[in-house]
Amino acid sequence: MATVSLSSSKPVSLKVDALVVGVAKVKGGGFVVLPGGEEVDKALKGRIAETVAAMGNLGNPNEVSKLSSLGATTAPIIVAVCLGKAVDAGRGRPSYGPEVLRRATGAAARALAGTAKVGLALPAGTPAEVAAVSEGALLGAYAFRTYRVTSTERNRPPVEAFTLVTDAPRDKANKAAVERAHTVVDAVHLARDWVNIPPVDLPPAELASRAAAAAKAAGVAVEVLDEKALKKAGYGGTLAVGMGSSRPPRMVKLTYTAGRGKPHLALVGKGITFDSGGLSLKPSTAMEWMKSDMGGAAAIIAATTAIARLGLDVNVTAWAPMAENMPSGTAQRPSDVITIYGGTTVEVMNTDAEGRLVLADGIVRASEDKPDVLIDVATLTGAQLVALGARTSGVMANDAALRTAIVAAAESSGEQMWPMPLPVELRTAMESTVADISNMGDRYGGMLTAGLFLKEFVGEGIRWAHLDIAGPSFNDAAPHGYTPKGGTGHAVRTLVRLAEDLAAGDVPEA
Repeated sequence: MATVSLSSSKPVSLKVDALVVGVAKVKGGGFVVLPGGEEVDKALKGRIAETVAAMGNLGNPNEVSKLSSLGATTAPIIVAVCLGKAVDAGRGRPSYGPEVLRRATGAAARALAGTAKVGLALPAGTPAEVAAVSEGALLGAYAFRTYRVTSTERNRPPVEAFTLVTDAPRDKANKAAVERAHTVVDAVHLARDWVNIPPVDLPPAELASRAAAAAKAAGVAVEVLDEKALKKAGYGGTLAVGMGSSRPPRMVKLTYTAGRGKPHLALVGKGITFDSGGLSLKPSTAMEWMKSDMGGAAAIIAATTAIARLGLDVNVTAWAPMAENMPSGTAQRPSDVITIYGGTTVEVMNTDAEGRLVLADGIVRASEDKPDVLIDVATLTGAQLVALGARTSGVMANDAALRTAIVAAAESSGEQMWPMPLPVELRTAMESTVADISNMGDRYGGMLTAGLFLKEFVGEGIRWAHLDIAGPSFNDAAPHGYTPKGGTGHAVRTLVRLAEDLAAGDVPEA
């Protein structure tokens, strides 16, 4: 993983391979160089803005222009990244929100792949700006290269080290911001890596093994249940989904203990290592990115390791049911009735609605510990993409205050999430003629129906929320900002922020 260090050195004299400055578009089509880049612009005789315009930069957010320094700076290359339209915060100092800074820095980092050392002469006058620029740089400096052999030259490695110029590199708040950025982004990259691994190399047992190793390295207690332990305990949803695969399911439990009296956060994540749809087989094109169907499990495991490394004052218990959903002679069938952990029976009308079955096991078990807050995270429905698109998750909850707190944590972290309802009238469509509930409901409102199904398994009196991250967990389009193509690590940052809010007592009661 790349690193960020703080420095008060002059940007023009930094011993780096490239130097990043920010620009913004002003009325009339011109540009202005943003705070942090003034000295660099002066060294280039004030010509950065006019050069960027002459090169055809349209002034769109995250648009990058590469300029030669012509010896004016130690770095041979100047990268001007546009933050969009110029904003005046008073007294002539432009001010940009954290996410604008994150995305612009991330775009510059991606554009500099193959460059070892990069200087950042961007707005960094406050700890919030230092945090945003650091996070954006680290998030943008990512590449999954495990399987690259003959294509390494045209798929260059990410930036190795960033030097962020700030007036107060020794300020405690600035140093803490950089340290937090390293910890959180390391967790995001962990989740990205796991999502990107081909499913042939990441069956449930292997994902469980990797989760255990990551947790132990962070000082988190781990328990792994194999298929025999799952059967003995009665985890019928997870076992049923895994019946069709030759590679049996697992359940991973992580426990981070901050101490008695601290808030208790329970996390449950869907870990379907590959989803063919089972006997309710998906079309081939819909399977192409189903290695990402364990994105929820990856997110909660990675977030738990970050929470532990940050030493947050919140107790965390994470449950990750893992299975491979495959068609075979041993697979569960539509109209089968299975028994979820705790005794509720489910008529399985569609084997491609499998995520809610493994989550039900985890939610019931997590509820037994009576947590203060229970959150499940899952790449659950295609209906999420229909409703909210590929970049925005849906947040459903049995508690409006909790739902609001999660959306606020997401906004603060730079992840897009939107509050969604749980209309009670949709529940009747899941009535079964032979079991307690069916795993399918109305054709319309599928994301909400799935949320209502999960709500049935939440323990009485427990504040619960469901995050459907089906689209945002995997970027199947072109890279953008700090987001790569492939696994994104979505929800990790929101969960860490929410844990921080819980520890600080900033999540309001119902």
